[in-house]
Amino acid sequence: MRAIRCEAFGPPGEVVLRNLPDPVARPGEVVVRVEGAALNFPDVLLVQNKYQLTMTLPYTPGSEFAGTVLSLGADVTAFRVGDRVMGSGISGAFAEQVAVPATRLRPVPAGLDSLSAAAFQVTFRTGYHALTTIGGLQSGRWVVVLGAAGGVGSACVDIASRLGARVIAAGNRPDSLDSCRELGAEAVIDYGTEDLKARIKEITGDGADLVIDPVGGAYSEQALRATAWGGRFVVIGFASGDIPRIPLNLVLLKGVILRGFEIRTLPHLLPDAYAEGEKKLAELVAEGLRPKISAVYPLERTGEALTAMAERRVSGKVVIAPQWGT
Repeated sequence: MRAIRCEAFGPPGEVVLRNLPDPVARPGEVVVRVEGAALNFPDVLLVQNKYQLTMTLPYTPGSEFAGTVLSLGADVTAFRVGDRVMGSGISGAFAEQVAVPATRLRPVPAGLDSLSAAAFQVTFRTGYHALTTIGGLQSGRWVVVLGAAGGVGSACVDIASRLGARVIAAGNRPDSLDSCRELGAEAVIDYGTEDLKARIKEITGDGADLVIDPVGGAYSEQALRATAWGGRFVVIGFASGDIPRIPLNLVLLKGVILRGFEIRTLPHLLPDAYAEGEKKLAELVAEGLRPKISAVYPLERTGEALTAMAERRVSGKVVIAPQWGT
């Protein structure tokens, strides 16, 4: 099979295409024919060795995929050959085939093609639980989403709007922010040219009830200062590359509930909430919820796609199609 390999840490564009042996399912594993593999910002950080963990070289990048079951290891009973599945892990998705533990797979919800399914799970699960399980979203309340044009950001805008919140989409690309209005944002803020804190206060009056922050950097403190008393601030990432130092006196004075979470650990830490989220997301898919896919690349152009993400030239989700041209 063909697979993208990171053989040395460095610029994302330096990953290479190699021919590797087809994977074999070990006990408890499933081999999947990858029909779509979505990019996530940690993929960019991992190939540069800038993430919270360090990969052993060489390795195949890619954390999120969808496709068709090719073979089953011993003791796997939850799936059959030919099933359409989607899954995620820390690596291995940017390839024509991937072997993963069966526990990492889920059936593709009815109505999603493989590209959409690949782009759905990490961002929409993260967005749903950031808003509801962690953020306590309430209908009619103001929600500010930073990095709103990105994958997680656009998912948060879409989900929050569907759940009845009043959404402010904040980002630094006016052209991309326009698409957030189509997803239900009531207002947008270009924090590249506007004062984020002042604009949030101007739009909401008393301040934001909930802030979702996948960006970090200088915008985190500005958004925190614009929360209403008793508001919630949910940290889900640092796409800016800068982990902010929040003055805790702001938390004290504003009575802010400051929380963070990482989607990979949620099924183990809060299994009931995770299961309920799966049901709700399936309902939203049936009602028309879909990821915003901005670009699809063939496998051999994965380095180009990773570079575009690293340089903040993408909006929504970017997907690799390993079967194109084969």
